[in-house]
Formats: sequence, C-alpha cells, structure tokens
Amino acid sequence: MNSLFGTYECKVDTKGRLPIPAGLKKQLADCMEDGFVIKRSVFQQCLEIHPMKNWEKIMIDLGKLNRFVKKNSDFIRIYTAGVKMVEVDSNCRLQISKDLVKYASIDKDVVLSSSVDFIEIWDKELYESIINNVDDVDFAQIAEDIMGNLNEDE
Repeated sequence: MNSLFGTYECKVDTKGRLPIPAGLKKQLADCMEDGFVIKRSVFQQCLEIHPMKNWEKIMIDLGKLNRFVKKNSDFIRIYTAGVKMVEVDSNCRLQISKDLVKYASIDKDVVLSSSVDFIEIWDKELYESIINNVDDVDFAQIAEDIMGNLNEDE
C-alpha cells in the first residue's frame, strides 16, 4: 500500500456503520480483503483505521518490548485498549463498535482524514474545531522544526 491521502466527509448510521468513500476505496483496494483494525488515537479524541498488514507490523514492534518493564506493559495495555478487528461488509462499510463511537464523540457526520499509512475518523464538529483553532498552534514553526532539516543528509 502506498501512502494514503485525502480528507473525506461522510455519515455514520445509527448502527455505527461507516461507508468507505470512493476515493479511499481505490487507495485501499489491495487491503480490503485482509480487513482493518479500528482503535483509539493516542493523542486526539478520534479513532484510527489501520490496514491489517500495517497493524501486524505495529504488533511486531510491540512484541519486541520487554513486558517485565512496567512502562512497556502499561503502554501496550493502553495502546491496544478498545482495539477491534473489522472487515468491509458487502456494502463497503466498516462497523464501528459503540464503545469507540462513544470515545470519539461520533454523532452522525464524520471526517475521514488520511495520516500517511492509516486513517483518522473524527466527529465532524470536533475535527473542524481542532483544524480551525490555529491560535493554540504555530503551524509554521512546527513545520520548520519537523520538516526543515529533512534534506540536510542528502
């Protein structure tokens, strides 16, 4: 799978079924049969959809952590809390469990936002408030700090 890109708006039905937008279907075509993992985000009140192949790589990395170090054990427990394996149904939808819908405060309107190799699922109002709240973040400075030195080694 190549890097994912794009932001998509859609609606979750009352049963928690999330339709996969056409633009994402094309990008995820090689992952659809393997299924996905939906989990809580570490840093934000949103959910993450990980293609199963990517999730397996994450699990390999977590498996390398020494479980006799309390911090590692605590991290694994919290990181994997609420993780659900999901498959795409015949109508190209993913089922989001009620506990995850509640965690992310998902009502009806959602935004699917690509994040390189996974997709974030946001309640639309919450997403817009985070994106539009530029007063708390100096994005230009963050961009310079993170991306400004990328080509120095070339």
